[in-house]
Amino acid sequence: MSRRVTLPPWLAHALRAQRGPVPWSAVTRGALAAGPLLLAAVLAQRTSLGVVAAIAAMLAGINDRPGSRRAAVRRLGAPAAAGAVGLLVGTYGGAHLAAVPLTLLLTGLGLVAGGISAVGPVASGAGTQLLVAAAIGAGMPVVEAGWQRALAFLAGAGWLLVLRLALPTPGALAGDYRFDGERDAVAGVYDAIADLLEAVAGEAALGRRKALSTALDHAQDALTGPRLRRYASSAAERRLHAQYAAALPLAEAATALAWAGEPISERAAEGPRRLAAAVRENAGTGPLPAPSRAVPALRALDDALLRAAEAFDRSEGAEQRPPARRRGPEEVLRAAFGSGGREYGLRVALCFGASAAIAQALHHTRWYGSHQHWYWLPATAVFLVKPDLGPLASRVLCRAAGTVLGALVFAGFAAVLPRPEGLIVLVAVCGALVPAATRHFAAQTAVVTVLVLALVMVGGEPQASVSRIGETLLACALVLLVGHLPMPGKHGGGVRGRLAAAGRAAHTYLAHVLSESGDRGERWALRREAYRTLAEARSAIALAAAELPALARHTEGTEAVAAVLERLVDTTTACAVHLDETGRLTARHTRQLEDLAAELTQGGQRHGVAVPRMPVAAPRLAG
Repeated sequence: MSRRVTLPPWLAHALRAQRGPVPWSAVTRGALAAGPLLLAAVLAQRTSLGVVAAIAAMLAGINDRPGSRRAAVRRLGAPAAAGAVGLLVGTYGGAHLAAVPLTLLLTGLGLVAGGISAVGPVASGAGTQLLVAAAIGAGMPVVEAGWQRALAFLAGAGWLLVLRLALPTPGALAGDYRFDGERDAVAGVYDAIADLLEAVAGEAALGRRKALSTALDHAQDALTGPRLRRYASSAAERRLHAQYAAALPLAEAATALAWAGEPISERAAEGPRRLAAAVRENAGTGPLPAPSRAVPALRALDDALLRAAEAFDRSEGAEQRPPARRRGPEEVLRAAFGSGGREYGLRVALCFGASAAIAQALHHTRWYGSHQHWYWLPATAVFLVKPDLGPLASRVLCRAAGTVLGALVFAGFAAVLPRPEGLIVLVAVCGALVPAATRHFAAQTAVVTVLVLALVMVGGEPQASVSRIGETLLACALVLLVGHLPMPGKHGGGVRGRLAAAGRAAHTYLAHVLSESGDRGERWALRREAYRTLAEARSAIALAAAELPALARHTEGTEAVAAVLERLVDTTTACAVHLDETGRLTARHTRQLEDLAAELTQGGQRHGVAVPRMPVAAPRLAG
């Protein structure tokens, strides 16, 4: 009998790739971005500015993920603006500061950008581009002034954003194609509700509930952004917002049914399925099957389905904006300057500053030769130190393997391609491959390596594959060292910080439900924030668990705290639905709340997670 070989988590993560369809629309945009920009600059005899614009388009292409157009404005625009600022600061710092002051400046930028990156995905992208562009500005030999470089950077990223807003997505034929991402996201919510209803009494219920939470987060992000057209699209926007709002009570009722764990009729999922099809086709719903009204949660589901049908039939009316994330300045500051932000900021500052110092020290040595690209070392370190790209060991392995592969592939192309025509075509091909390669960090690294080396040669420098490999391996060693250094406070501050944020969100949500407030919009917004912060905490825990054992041990036990929080939020949702229907809680509800609150307090104390003490149901509610 053969034994199944189990790989250690850090190695298994490095070999795992994301799955999904090829993003052909993003591939098309990538092909039309960096290559054409570089060609236009070469024809205009402003090659160096074209290289800067192509780099910006490449970085924007890495952030060009599936979703709505309005969400893309922030996801692409905020990092691009931060990159332009970094390029400006780096250019003037490199021109007017000696090596030591420049290193101190870059270290300070690393500290600030690292703390900001802990706030969220968009902030992380902005922090990364700020530092990468600062390193490029400080070290890239470009004759143009800093403000010209910054404008070229904005133009490169802005061109990709224009393509994202203007080009239709293949297959988007229902209604206004500009809202295809929003429609798909809202339809995904109704499909996830139906999936959960089909599994309420089975083992798959917890996974389906998590998938529903993810779908709601995705739809919320897709709808909360700038208007695409102020007047002509107002009816379509109101309709989409109303359809999303109608899904919230359905999701709440489905979660309550999953919490109860009692079998329900199969026809209960038919209504949400038809609603999902109506959203995708931008059409009416037709007659919807009504579920049984035997228990409070089923009555809530039936009422929510009727209200959804009414919302779908109305094409006009008052707009219902989706509940926005409840993350004010205080929460942002807590994330940036809390334990997680401080730990990440210090590690980024050490990696970025040390790599800049080492690179400048090696700049005039024989190892560097005549190549003028010492900025590669700190720029590489920035990507390697990012925890949202995977566990540290996985990032290092994938970066090293991808760089070696990309450098060897480019060396072969450089020997046969004409210059600059063939290299410009290679840049265009790599730009198209970037969105498809983002599903695995090694593949993305290989594509980006080929693209960057091609840009270097178009800019007039010699072939640099060997030095690129050497600098990447040096950056890998540096980041591995800094990643294992002890820091003030505890290791795993980012994980505990996100768990603490999830605990605060759960506390606020539970307190609102037990107050018997009639503001359902407020309750839905609090519920979304509780589930979203919990999902962020779980993602951070999963990444930490896949680290090398020396790092993974610092976050042991946090998964148990997250599991208790998840059961508490699910129970709170069940309480909210039951209170709406009956005006009081059962003994099962109150007992669950009390047990989970006590378990959460004990778990938080045991594993160093600062979760607030949860309120329990008042006696009058348990009658």
